[in-house]
Amino acid sequence: MAVDFNLKDFLDKKVDEYNQPNFIPNDPISIPHQFSAKHDIEITGFLAAIMAWGQRKTIINKCNELIKRMDGTPYDFIMNHQEQDLKSLLGFKHRTFNDTDILYFVAFFKHHYNHFTSLEDAFLMGQEALEAVNLEQALNAFKVYFFSLPDYPHRTRKHISSPAQKSTVKRINMFLRWMVRKDNNGVDFGLWDRLSPKDLICPCDVHVERVARKFGLITLEKVNWKTALELTGNLRLLDPNDPVKYDFALFGLGVEREL
Repeated sequence: MAVDFNLKDFLDKKVDEYNQPNFIPNDPISIPHQFSAKHDIEITGFLAAIMAWGQRKTIINKCNELIKRMDGTPYDFIMNHQEQDLKSLLGFKHRTFNDTDILYFVAFFKHHYNHFTSLEDAFLMGQEALEAVNLEQALNAFKVYFFSLPDYPHRTRKHISSPAQKSTVKRINMFLRWMVRKDNNGVDFGLWDRLSPKDLICPCDVHVERVARKFGLITLEKVNWKTALELTGNLRLLDPNDPVKYDFALFGLGVEREL
């Protein structure tokens, strides 16, 4: 695909239109925006991304319910809870994500933060010797690491996707966009420095896929990891340093049904 400068100009304008603070309240990214401490942003951002399927209003409500069950202080709850405190999580459910899953997530987060200062480290396993991060390898390694605690619930594995499963890894890629992208627009956090915006893969949900196909940014029939790579590769032609900024344009056009 050659660079279509008319398409680039159009999508750049749509990025500017949607990548604004007024995007936040109706999107799951509003959940981590309730916090100012890095650990709370990482934890609630990850949970919001993992639970981001279904209606956005429902997702936001369920995330707020979960935070309330953690006494409004997720990092403190995770690191300092007693066994009886976990009872507050029993009965939680969002679609197929339930209390068994969140209890394991809490165990994983506590394990991780006992060894590392940021969740970014979880996405850099085995990448230390590489000059540039290979995100496909990083996402596969993250899933292995996430389920490295003994006796993890097998049912929970379905909530953490990876390229090895041929998944687009939409939810985790969205979370990485939130944590890694840096600009002055106030939507994405840009908390992390070791992963670079140029290495990110565009989240490929139904809205993004539909709009991207209209523009010829996706040509593959099946929607899988290769589709996400094709989309991101074409977006890198428009902006090699920050290809996933176009997630705002494609998602926004899809949700607002502008086309």
